[in-house]
Amino acid sequence: MGGVPAQLVPDNPKVGVDRANWYEPGLNRTYLDLATHYRTAILPTRARKPRDKAKVEVAVLVVERWILARLRNRRFFSLAELNQAIAELVADLNARPMRRLGVSRRDLFLELDRPALKGLPAEPYQYAEWRVRRVGLDYHVDIDGHYYSVPHRLIRQQLDARITERTIELFCKGERVAVHMRGAGRGRHTTIPEHMPSAHRRYAAWTIERIGLDAAAIGPSTAKLTALILESRPHPEQGYRACIGILRLARHYGGKRLEAACNHGLEIGARSYRSIQSILKHGLDRRPPRPAAQRELLLDHPNIRGPRYYH
Repeated sequence: MGGVPAQLVPDNPKVGVDRANWYEPGLNRTYLDLATHYRTAILPTRARKPRDKAKVEVAVLVVERWILARLRNRRFFSLAELNQAIAELVADLNARPMRRLGVSRRDLFLELDRPALKGLPAEPYQYAEWRVRRVGLDYHVDIDGHYYSVPHRLIRQQLDARITERTIELFCKGERVAVHMRGAGRGRHTTIPEHMPSAHRRYAAWTIERIGLDAAAIGPSTAKLTALILESRPHPEQGYRACIGILRLARHYGGKRLEAACNHGLEIGARSYRSIQSILKHGLDRRPPRPAAQRELLLDHPNIRGPRYYH
């Protein structure tokens, strides 16, 4: 058509109209987004009122007679071939003079409709879906299994997500609070540093290499334990704080006791900051280690019931 009409009068399909109402119709968010982009108004017909769309119903009959009927005996081997045949018949139909008026639909469009159309926008419409999402405690929202950050002040808030092929936009009460390039991979995180609380930004400055170097400076057991913690998390960043906490225990208990506590933690399968802290708090790191043969027996024998049964 080469332009945009001031108003569109569609039917009330569920795909476009959430709530059929003559006075205040509830339009689908994506449908409304389309109308906003083209600067037009959508005014659905009244429900169960065929006369509101009489012209459309007649057009369906005309298309059935002059296009579908003429193609019924033809065979097509691709969608492009079918579309080409339909386009040729549509052009022929629009150029055919109407009996009562003596002019073609094409001529009437150029004379009456074309001058009334508004210009097209500079950019074509980009299809977008709208979804409602709630912000998690980690200030991220889940979009198709990928997690996108928002400002941490919005924790537990309900947001509107506008999802396109390439971008994710997040809105809070009509205000855009975050925009991301669409990420790939389920279970992964896309995080903007400015969205993080100041404490989290401080932890993000730590790297796996730095943690490894500081742990190795204390001892091999500390280095091994922190490496296992980082490897056991779905994302290494989720183990940063646990490792940082373990390394900072050396300030209070000293490096030798921390190394002994990490060695004890490796023996019993401890993989958390709280476990190492408990070992140091109760002095378990000062107990002499069990002989290797005894440790092997206690770990592997299926009939061991626990130390409380032995004297």
